[in-house]
Amino acid sequence: MSENSKIAIFQKKEIRKTIHNNEWWFVITDVIFALTDSNDPAQYYKRIKSRDSELKKLTEEGGVQFVPPLRLEIETPGGKQKMNCWNTEGIFRLIQSIPSPKAEPFKRWLAKVGYERVQEIEDPELATKRTRALYKAKGYSDDWIEKRMRGIAIREELTEEWQKRGAKDNTDYAILTAEISKATFGMTPGEYKAFKKLKRENLRDHMTDLELIFSMLGERATTEITETQNTQGMDNLKNDAKEGGKIAGDAKKALEAKTGKKVSTKENFLSAPESKKKLKK
Repeated sequence: MSENSKIAIFQKKEIRKTIHNNEWWFVITDVIFALTDSNDPAQYYKRIKSRDSELKKLTEEGGVQFVPPLRLEIETPGGKQKMNCWNTEGIFRLIQSIPSPKAEPFKRWLAKVGYERVQEIEDPELATKRTRALYKAKGYSDDWIEKRMRGIAIREELTEEWQKRGAKDNTDYAILTAEISKATFGMTPGEYKAFKKLKRENLRDHMTDLELIFSMLGERATTEITETQNTQGMDNLKNDAKEGGKIAGDAKKALEAKTGKKVSTKENFLSAPESKKKLKK
């Protein structure tokens, strides 16, 4: 997940958020699901707008103190997609139209999240510390968290290089990432998620230590190749991605041949936390 796109947890429900104009914007359907457990948050959203004309007007036109929701890029099972998001003020107004016993604790949670953003602007290291704390609270071991955090840093370095060298948007990033993944694991990220029986969850949050290590190797090798060759343009970047992924893929195959164990595993952390679950390789 990119630096600007993160997941927050409210009463064990994941709420995706992203930074826009230096403030948090939250995925509206995630908020509705967290408050109502609705099987179809998108339809629920339509229904509350149909019975609350003021809310409908605010979502379409905004108001004196409100900007309307925006379609912002959010990570989804199929890659980054544009989803309806609203800032803190907008979400507070949305909550007024949702009869839920969770409304008041959610308001307190939302205020805390907004305050944390102010702190992170003043001290960027706090964002990293909070990410570590979030993984710890979700049951991940310290060793796994270190690998995950290092993987995030390596990923950010790679996307910065891609941006400088001809990748124009997140669709391009997804194409290049798929090339690395196919060469490393024999699967695109989407296929890997299906392999692990994941839906909206972040794939790398359900990878074992070895899966994370080979993901990092493929991306770091790609960065090194791209910088060394001063690659420009999507076609050439795709070739670099394949080569970087192949380096990781060859190393993975060598380890599998030596140990007789597969690196890619169908196991995930949906039913038990990483720190307490013995994974099958």
